[in-house]
Amino acid sequence: MFPLERLPLAERYAELLATDGVVRGLIGPREAPRLWDRHLLNCAVLAEPIPEGATVCDIGSGAGLPGVVLAVARDDLAVTLVEPLLRRTTFLEEVVAELGLSNVEVIRGRADALHGSRRFDVVTSRAVAPMGRLLEWSMPLVSKDGALVAMKGSSVADEIAEAAETLSRLGCAPPEVIELGGDLLSVPTFAVRVAWSPSAKVSWRGAPATPRKRPGRTNYQRPRRPRG
Repeated sequence: MFPLERLPLAERYAELLATDGVVRGLIGPREAPRLWDRHLLNCAVLAEPIPEGATVCDIGSGAGLPGVVLAVARDDLAVTLVEPLLRRTTFLEEVVAELGLSNVEVIRGRADALHGSRRFDVVTSRAVAPMGRLLEWSMPLVSKDGALVAMKGSSVADEIAEAAETLSRLGCAPPEVIELGGDLLSVPTFAVRVAWSPSAKVSWRGAPATPRKRPGRTNYQRPRRPRG
């Protein structure tokens, strides 16, 4: 999962999570003893379905899971970490500097702030939002031939069913559920991959071409004054 030459970076990242990450409230104290199995290795297997040399956007990156892990495991990836909270982006910037990750960019902000200005080959996330909202935030960042690859729990099939209307409205292809690390981890990682439908009507210079109401417009009509 981690190349031998990158293993010291993964070990140092684990140390930072177990110390500063816990002190700053980014990782729960009970998670520290199981960082490798539950977090690092669990995220590292997400690298398997990501193409070589891909641009990756990790939304709601938090303490860097899975974004930092992917950047450590795969130095061929260009990873952008998007996180709105200052204390988290401060930690992420310190981690990137400490590990010397030249393939990582940290952006403080919400994912939808990048809609219309940035596109990526792969958009990742972990425990950020239910499927419907995750699609709304993520798909406008996915390039024409790219995909959303999000970590999900074993109930991912139920989430997909509940998001059927959103999938159709955005012009997504049928989602693919991927089981990762089954032969390496005690508990496999589940991910959902969502690409664009070939017939999707998407403006590749901006956000998906979904009709939107103009701001400030309503169906209210001013009553007419009686004549006379």
